[in-house]
Amino acid sequence: MRYLMRQKFWTIGDRFMIKDEHNRDVYQIVGKVFSLGDKLSFQDMQGRELARIEQKLISFKKRYQVYREGQMAAEVVKEITFFKDKYTVDIPGPNDYTVQGNFWDHEYAFLRKGREVAHVSKQFFTFTDSYGISIMDGEDDILILATAVVIDLVNHAEHENN
Repeated sequence: MRYLMRQKFWTIGDRFMIKDEHNRDVYQIVGKVFSLGDKLSFQDMQGRELARIEQKLISFKKRYQVYREGQMAAEVVKEITFFKDKYTVDIPGPNDYTVQGNFWDHEYAFLRKGREVAHVSKQFFTFTDSYGISIMDGEDDILILATAVVIDLVNHAEHENN
């Protein structure tokens, strides 16, 4: 499945729209404006929450948790490495993702057991951040899309701090 994720430009707080390969709006991510740390709601187009993303503030590494139906579904952690950035998506059980690539140029892949299962590519020359996201059949689309949002948030925060 292919998606286009676009950050909305004229909004207060973080807001993303996700379109499917037929250019139909399928998901929206809405950030809370006044909160400590990032808190976002991943919703379908009717406003039903499918997942919740929350930044863990007291942590040595950048760390976000993704919840579904009140239960933690995954923890996204930016690993500390010397040469290349890397993220892990810790899912209960053996199905973790490793996310690696060139985050500065917004070209990266999701790997499971060394096999690429999703790819993110940033489209340039737009006022807002836009990403093409290709996900293999059978993978967790919502979790992968939520992780792409987390990586975008971390990259923007680090860019603003530098």
